[in-house]
Amino acid sequence: MTKTAVKTQAQPQRPWWLTLVMGIAAVVVGGILLFGSLTAQARTYLLLVQLLGIWWLVDGITNIIHMFVDHRGWGWKLFSGLVGILAGGWILVYPVYAAVALPRIFVLIIGIWGLFHGIETLFVGFRARAWGSVIVGFITLVFGLILIANYDEVGWGLSLIWVAAAFAFVGGFFAIFRAFQERND
Repeated sequence: MTKTAVKTQAQPQRPWWLTLVMGIAAVVVGGILLFGSLTAQARTYLLLVQLLGIWWLVDGITNIIHMFVDHRGWGWKLFSGLVGILAGGWILVYPVYAAVALPRIFVLIIGIWGLFHGIETLFVGFRARAWGSVIVGFITLVFGLILIANYDEVGWGLSLIWVAAAFAFVGGFFAIFRAFQERND
């Protein structure tokens, strides 16, 4: 018997300095949203909303272009491309309204996700007789229902922004640490 040698190709990794730049940006944006003046917080948040609009617009255009290059799943590419263009364009035309509406929309989306994920986890837990999964599924389901019932309350959306800012701030420090680890590898 002969052994077949398997060649492993090293997958290209992103440069360490890109992780460093992203970590610094996360710390700065998270820090401004957490500790900056109210004016700085509002301007930073509005800038992030506009960047989201640009990203969705560009992503929608590239999805439609990709549809002509790769014809597989062209219907989904067309749909996601049109949704991206419409959402990105709407955000860029109405940035202040989008800044007010987006936190509520995200709370609703997270609530819907919690609802479906909770139901799925409940079914899997009951089927496998894994009572820990049943408990987690029930808690996730209740959490999703609470978010759906309260998505229109301003405080829920604002708290979501604060939580995202805290994650960006703390996560940025971890990314910076990781960048220096990657540099030394």
